Amino acid sequence: MSKLTIIADIKANPDKVDLVKAALLKLIEPTRAEEGCINYDLHQDNDDPAHFFFYENWETRDLWLSHMNSDHLKAHQVATEGCIEAIVVSEMTVIG
Repeated sequence: MSKLTIIADIKANPDKVDLVKAALLKLIEPTRAEEGCINYDLHQDNDDPAHFFFYENWETRDLWLSHMNSDHLKAHQVATEGCIEAIVVSEMTVIG
């Protein structure tokens, strides 16, 4: 199977932007060290500071699923519970 691209679109609650941003930044180092992680890049909207997204590439879907079950991602979910308005995760494949 070809590599998997993930777009994780995250909208923080307006009063929790700093907390969510700090928590998202903490994910970068351990995730980039995971097997199969090609890149894991966090972005913040220039006009809406509550809007973040990760652009990720993984060697395989199975390795991404391992990431989704990692201890650091589980800890992130606990730390940001009630602080995130919406998350949309899209699994994508390069076609051109």
